Amino acid sequence: MEDKAAPLSPPSPALLLALRPCWSQRIPTALGLPFSQSGSLESYVFYHRALDCEVLGQEKLMGILKERELRIYWGTATTGKPHVAYFVPMSKIADFLKAGCEVTILFADLHAYLDNMKAPWELLELRTRYYETVIKAVLESIGVPLEKLKFVRGTDYQLSREYTLDVYRLSSMVTQHDAKKAGAEVVKEVEHPLLSGLLYPSLQALDEEYLKVDAQFGGVDQRKIFTFAEKYLPSLGYAKRIHLMNPMVPGLTGSKMSSSEEDSKIDLLDRKEDVKKKLKKAFCEPGNVENNGVLSFIKHVLFPLKSEFVVLREEKWGGNKTYTAYEALEKDFAEQVVHPGDLKNSVEVALNKLLDPIREKFNSPELKKLTNAAYPDPSKAKPAEKGTKNSEPENVVPSRLDIRVGKVISVEKHPDADSLYVEKIDVGEPEPRTVVSGLVQFVPKEQLQDRLVVLLCNLKPQKMRGVESQGMVLCASSLGEPRLVEPLDPPAGCCAGERVYVEGYEGGQPDEELKPKKKVFEKLQADFRVSEDCVAQWKQRNFLTKLGRVSCKSLKGGSIS
Repeated sequence: MEDKAAPLSPPSPALLLALRPCWSQRIPTALGLPFSQSGSLESYVFYHRALDCEVLGQEKLMGILKERELRIYWGTATTGKPHVAYFVPMSKIADFLKAGCEVTILFADLHAYLDNMKAPWELLELRTRYYETVIKAVLESIGVPLEKLKFVRGTDYQLSREYTLDVYRLSSMVTQHDAKKAGAEVVKEVEHPLLSGLLYPSLQALDEEYLKVDAQFGGVDQRKIFTFAEKYLPSLGYAKRIHLMNPMVPGLTGSKMSSSEEDSKIDLLDRKEDVKKKLKKAFCEPGNVENNGVLSFIKHVLFPLKSEFVVLREEKWGGNKTYTAYEALEKDFAEQVVHPGDLKNSVEVALNKLLDPIREKFNSPELKKLTNAAYPDPSKAKPAEKGTKNSEPENVVPSRLDIRVGKVISVEKHPDADSLYVEKIDVGEPEPRTVVSGLVQFVPKEQLQDRLVVLLCNLKPQKMRGVESQGMVLCASSLGEPRLVEPLDPPAGCCAGERVYVEGYEGGQPDEELKPKKKVFEKLQADFRVSEDCVAQWKQRNFLTKLGRVSCKSLKGGSIS
């Protein structure tokens, strides 16, 4: 006689809470599903699907949970300094622990080197120690018991004979197309990719086997690597794992918050004045909820951690207002009930409360020394003596330029110069910048009004016939006579404040202000050109935003100034 299956026990409230990030925070109230919902695991699977859960391998997940707790790992490559978006996975790790899961944190040091050498080999050990210390400080700051976690470094097992042999076995099966596709959203893309970047997805897939876990947890940008692992691990005779994904936190510029893109992030150890400065530059157009990095930060970081957000404002503007649902805040911002300046100030206060305990821990001489050693300041590197063979010129690269998309709000003739316009240009800051440009004889006023332009923002402000200009509109110019001039055009759909960069130079921190005597812009501008298909370039590398190439209308082969 066939045995009857035992009744299925309901999922615990803690497990429901742990898996909540995978629902992309879109829980329909019509379902009326409380976290204490009891019922069969089949019902749980149904609700999971109804709630648009980001889980690959749901059936296997349910099967494991009928027998024991889940073994799961989260990994991070030890590249640039960790930023505030790390609070998101850390809070989810806290949820997994509350659900009884066994959690491993992997410090993927070898991955950091393979990803186009984002972590130089000589700094690998120091960066890993820094990451381990700062991640533990974040966990402690939100009350996660460290003794329940297992911490592992990639090089603890990735250099073993068995692991290396599996890398070779996998490389004999994986196509170049699949490897490149899997790493497209994670591995830094450059004009001439290195072989190391193609190995990256294979190593991440093998980590699931060598860490002996049931599941891997990561952001939705890891999806292609997760599906890569599901395809290829069984080819080696290893089990297919479960994958859980949480939303990515957009950066302050509206794109993904990245450790290697300075303008998009706030570091965990940034000083209060740095936090203020970065938030001041963040894109936050009144009433615009699309690509709004400040609103996205509240939604993905502050609300999940605190379950509420307080907008601080003066009594004459309505006084403080507490929001317990993000949707209500977004609605008020869209209707311009909440001003961008008040939103930024409120985020600054809330964020500093989160960062203060971490800053305090890293205030010790030992950890200050570690930070400086892991991330040495290039400007403080000892220069070679003049006249020696090893002396090198100053590193003049495009990433030193702070170039942004701007929207022209108003255009007027200069009161004292017939050839000059005085423009107000929004570059994602609380107030528009005043820019003086000599475009009167080339571009009609009505063609500039409300137009998107490309603005160089870190030139030293300079008075032009009595009006201080706070930037330069970059334009293409014809080389012959008569001289023609066209402002550069960002890709359609760009927002004011978005970063413009040169292909291959996405990382790096722009100079706070370009020093006129150094002539950094002039040296770079000498190699600015318009290609034959009207794309702006530096040394044949395209000017880009996250939406595509920067171009001009018709001036093929022209110069840019």
